[in-house]
Amino acid sequence: MDDLRYPIGMQTFSNIIEEGYAYVDKTAYIKPLLRHGKYIFLSRPRRFGKSLLLSTLEAYFEGRRELFKGLAADSMDLDWTPSPVLRFDFNAEDFSKENGLESLLKGYLRDYEDLYGRLSAVVAAVVSKIPQKFQV
Repeated sequence: MDDLRYPIGMQTFSNIIEEGYAYVDKTAYIKPLLRHGKYIFLSRPRRFGKSLLLSTLEAYFEGRRELFKGLAADSMDLDWTPSPVLRFDFNAEDFSKENGLESLLKGYLRDYEDLYGRLSAVVAAVVSKIPQKFQV
């Protein structure tokens, strides 16, 4: 029997699967999340798999079906058409500096525009749907 390798401290779904680490399959939750969730607030304690869940969803939206081979999502009726994924990581950032958040967001958007093309219209459309009380 092969020794199981545990992904201690790993938060990236693709790395866990591609490098052969043990993975507890929670991909069966993708379809219910997409069907019922318009806005989803993940309120779980630290080290409880939030980043791994988001990384799993990222792989799904990127259409990386090969990563899901043998998992529940592989046999589900899901749309595997790749979509642009914008991932904003606010972990370990210093927001005490003036314009720290704005600078970080502009950097992310610049990178994604290089990858996907001009995003101004997409971002403007998304921001217009955010209730005014939540806008910065």
